[in-house]
Amino acid sequence: MCGTENRKELPLASSSSGCGCCSTDAVEGSLTGTGDAEYAVEGLSCGHCVETVQQAVSALDGVDAATVELVPGGLSRLVVSGAAADTAVRDAVTSAGYSLVAS
Repeated sequence: MCGTENRKELPLASSSSGCGCCSTDAVEGSLTGTGDAEYAVEGLSCGHCVETVQQAVSALDGVDAATVELVPGGLSRLVVSGAAADTAVRDAVTSAGYSLVAS
């Protein structure tokens, strides 16, 4: 087939990673001021997980955008644009069922 020789195989998420329903305790990420802040998020395994986190963080006052780069079964990257308190971002991620990890 066309283009399949450069295909990258991604590992399946481990059964212990779940889909956020049993995530571990959150750990504070970086402080957010104005501009972009990056966080490592644990427990995301699919597009639905990504949407859940993006919607929860985007709903915060001062957030212009929230984007997640998914790494199934690993640490995904959350980029928050705008001004939001670190504790507010952490609480939004936690209430969505996932965890921030110190980077």
